[in-house]
Amino acid sequence: MTHAPGTRVRCEMTKWGGTPHWEYDAVVLGEDEHGLWLGFAAGTTYTRPGHTFVLDIDHVGLVPAADAWHLATFYAVEGTRWPLLEDSAVEVYVDMTTPAEWDGTTLRAVDLDLDVVRGFNGMVIVDDEDEFAEHQVAYGYPDEVVAGARASCEAVLAAVRGGHAPYDGASRTWLEVLSALR
Repeated sequence: MTHAPGTRVRCEMTKWGGTPHWEYDAVVLGEDEHGLWLGFAAGTTYTRPGHTFVLDIDHVGLVPAADAWHLATFYAVEGTRWPLLEDSAVEVYVDMTTPAEWDGTTLRAVDLDLDVVRGFNGMVIVDDEDEFAEHQVAYGYPDEVVAGARASCEAVLAAVRGGHAPYDGASRTWLEVLSALR
């Protein structure tokens, strides 16, 4: 399914079993060989049960072209410093998820805890491995879900560390598209 640039979309993430997680709005920026790019302008509100925050920097998301087990986010400028990245801000944040599915203009995926994160300082980490291990038991992740998340995490980690597309600066074009929309 393709969505025309400028289309407003809703992103609804859940945890395994349908527990609500993050919800937020985006605008379709366009497509390239990597997939569909979504824009999140500064001021985008993110909500989940018991928590709401507004992100004050532009960022773009990538819904990969294939049925990938992840969704990636790229930030325009340095924001909040993160201790896990030796006090660098996050440049790239990739959530391991079930393959994303579209229902009209609503994008849905299940967050599977594991995250690959790169700071503006170049440091790359895998976050929430402990949460992934706990949730495998608590939520009863099927073996194929565990395998999909782990394989995706390993592939994304290698691509981010190696600076391979789309983690090679490809997002800059889409950050410029988002900026031009305002």
